[in-house]
Amino acid sequence: MPSKPKAKTPASRKPREGEAEGSGGSQTDPAVITFLRDLEHPLKKELEAVRRLILAVSPEIREGLKWNAPSFYTTEHFATFNLRTPDRIRLILHTGAKTKDTAKTGVKVDDPAGLLEWLAKDRCLVTFNDAKDIQARGAALQGVLREWMKWL
Repeated sequence: MPSKPKAKTPASRKPREGEAEGSGGSQTDPAVITFLRDLEHPLKKELEAVRRLILAVSPEIREGLKWNAPSFYTTEHFATFNLRTPDRIRLILHTGAKTKDTAKTGVKVDDPAGLLEWLAKDRCLVTFNDAKDIQARGAALQGVLREWMKWL
């Protein structure tokens, strides 16, 4: 049975490179903007739509490049795009790069829309097929992300 999520305050997060301490920093990262501008992917517009949905979940969410793809974090990275599939948008939800207790105990989030395909106890995959799919299930993704971030 998973333990209760830990609440971390944004003040406990150290500023990332290029971020002024205490300023809250920008949600967007120039490196991600450049990466996306140069990205050749058939669903690039859909990828950017999912990116906007993620950033809209909380002003505490920041982005960066991790594993050669846009990734999102607060106190830890929690979502990273998997760009290897040209016919759909894939987003991996995880609890950071380092192994945590949740690898054994698991993460529990409500998923009434059935978005999550569990890959491990603390990692899952969300897949969107096209713009209509993103529009139909985007709010559900945001709800899942709000819960997911409690596990960081």
